[in-house]
Amino acid sequence: MDEGNKNSIGNNVARAIVAALDWNSTPDARKAAVSYLESIKAGDIRVLANTSFRLVKKDWSSEIRLHAFKMLQHLVRFRWEEVGPLEHRNFANATFELMSEIADTCEEWALKSQTAALVAEIVRREFLNLWQELLPSLVSLSSKGPVQAELVSMMMRWLPEDITVHNEDLEGDRRRLLLRGLTQSLPEIFPLLYTLLERHFGAAMSEVGRQQLDIAKQHAAAVTTTLNAVNAYAEWAPLSDLSKYGIIHGCGFLLSSPDFQLHACEFFKLVSPRKRPVDDSASDFDSAMSSIIQILMNVSREFLVRSSPAGGAIDESDYEFVEYVCESMVSLGSSNLQCIVGDSTTFSLYLQQCLGFFQHFKLALHYQSLQFWLVLLRDAMSKPKLSVHSSGDGLTATNVDSTLAQVDEEKRKILSFLNDDICSTILDISFQRMLKKEKLMTETALSPGILELWSDDFEGKGDFGQYRSRLFELIKFIASNKPLVAGAKVSERIIMIIKSLLNSPMPSQDLAVMESMQMALENVVISIFDGSNEFAGGSSEVHLALCRIFEGLLRELLSLNWTEPALVEVLGHYLEAMGPFLKYFADAVASVINKLFELLNSLPFIVKDPSTRGARHARLQICTSFIRIAKAADKSILPHMKGIADKMACLQREGRLLRSEHNLLGEAFLVMASTAGIQQQQEVLAWLLEPLSEQWIQIEWQNNYLSEPLGLVGLCSERAFMWSLFHSDILREST
Repeated sequence: MDEGNKNSIGNNVARAIVAALDWNSTPDARKAAVSYLESIKAGDIRVLANTSFRLVKKDWSSEIRLHAFKMLQHLVRFRWEEVGPLEHRNFANATFELMSEIADTCEEWALKSQTAALVAEIVRREFLNLWQELLPSLVSLSSKGPVQAELVSMMMRWLPEDITVHNEDLEGDRRRLLLRGLTQSLPEIFPLLYTLLERHFGAAMSEVGRQQLDIAKQHAAAVTTTLNAVNAYAEWAPLSDLSKYGIIHGCGFLLSSPDFQLHACEFFKLVSPRKRPVDDSASDFDSAMSSIIQILMNVSREFLVRSSPAGGAIDESDYEFVEYVCESMVSLGSSNLQCIVGDSTTFSLYLQQCLGFFQHFKLALHYQSLQFWLVLLRDAMSKPKLSVHSSGDGLTATNVDSTLAQVDEEKRKILSFLNDDICSTILDISFQRMLKKEKLMTETALSPGILELWSDDFEGKGDFGQYRSRLFELIKFIASNKPLVAGAKVSERIIMIIKSLLNSPMPSQDLAVMESMQMALENVVISIFDGSNEFAGGSSEVHLALCRIFEGLLRELLSLNWTEPALVEVLGHYLEAMGPFLKYFADAVASVINKLFELLNSLPFIVKDPSTRGARHARLQICTSFIRIAKAADKSILPHMKGIADKMACLQREGRLLRSEHNLLGEAFLVMASTAGIQQQQEVLAWLLEPLSEQWIQIEWQNNYLSEPLGLVGLCSERAFMWSLFHSDILREST
């Protein structure tokens, strides 16, 4: 093709690019331009190559040059096989020359990035044939200055993209070949990246000292781009290589630099959750991971000291970085605890730092740490499992028992580090954080101080319900492992809240804190007294101590003389929460039942007054509490059935029990009876339905309503009877 035709095609393509990207073009013009560009990409490959190389030159606008680079990338990715080895080599040489030319301070970052991406695309295509030949040129180019180093680092960052990012266009064999080639080349890649980090960080600091800020920015850009390149290898390169060639050390050093610490911390965020290999490299992995934890712990220690009350103020910009550090600490502890737990001193310090993050006033840091404590306790308190395959792996029953015993011993070792102080602190913070910021109406003595509470504008962490469920799960784990600590802590806090409310001029306004603790109490009581805990139900000292703690708390609850509907409702919930404890402390059942009836009678009984809506709701809630306590207390409540029946009958005779309330109490009665057997339950149901039955068997009633169709129609129009029938049917269904 002669030069004139080449120029003509180049000009046509340039105009098409402008038309396709210009929103002022008509739809037809844009459509025609796109169609023409697609025809060039799908047409003669040499025309595509020559035209694209012509349009990436500085003579053209940035938008044309960027599109031309994308056309070259399209050629390499999708049409590379259409030309032979000689043309491959010529294309690669021309591209590398282009890379050298574009390494200019005046060039836009986007153009540099696309050039680097193009070179990386060619290297991925021709890795084994091209890499060793290209490497010396890359090293030479990177040594010419910070702009050239930045461009080489960009190329290094794009090189493993097909490994780190799933690409449907890349077949499995090609991906495996690329991974193998890159892995074999890490001894050349990592030293180059480390050299660039060291050289340009030092140069940046030096130029800042000389007040040469423009040059310092160029060196800083080279450091940042090199860190981005390092991070492209962090997820998959062998950890031993990252350690051997100084990458871990270099990134650790840069954590102390405010300008580079976020990018450096991204590296640790990526390597921390890496899975331990099962081959001979496991010991090297453990060694590298141990050095990583030491680096992260050093940074964490410094931050926690500075953010303590005695450590001075922390700049708000530091928190994003520390959140990354905390996330890395959590990932490492969750995925590679074996690298920490072997050294008792390190593990103890690590737990203290994770605890420091958990109790930190910043919600984001606390939230990150919560994940670690959940994983740690969930794993440590789970029963050991071992998969034994039938394919003859040599495992005998003795070997299985030995392995399970070893796993069990490791879990006990971990739990031994969770002393009373750690568990107490976790519980204290969990109790305080179960309240949403929006629920706290006023600052009171019960407010959590400087703690940053969960708020609706806290982004990216799910909803409050999920977060609180995690706190409850954590509380249950600690209650199962340290029942005395959990019992004492929850009782102590609730009693403190009660005393504060009693001294408050408007306790209903401060009720949110009390409400937030009810489910905490419920989770603690269930964990201790659900029957699976070895401490509950026996005669051990721990059991007796637990009974004393909860007996004292119950005494405080029963002594409350609240009559406001909102307060009564909350107190009913608290008595419900004590249900599983009543199963083991039957002496208190009568007092709880009497208290529930007392609360019910304290609420006004007015059916149609809108102002009593809160009272009606509270009355229904108290009746529901009977059901829940009956389910939880089990047979402990059986001796009190007659007393409950007498009180129900009395309230009915006096007209102080709505039918819906009667049904709820009746359902509670059926639950109680079910523990005594089916016969007792049937007798109770017959007793509950007796008033309706007696009405229906009267001869006069049958003559009035059942002797002829009109009588039945009249019966169905009687509102009171139909409501009575409805409630009776509801009660029957509840059985």
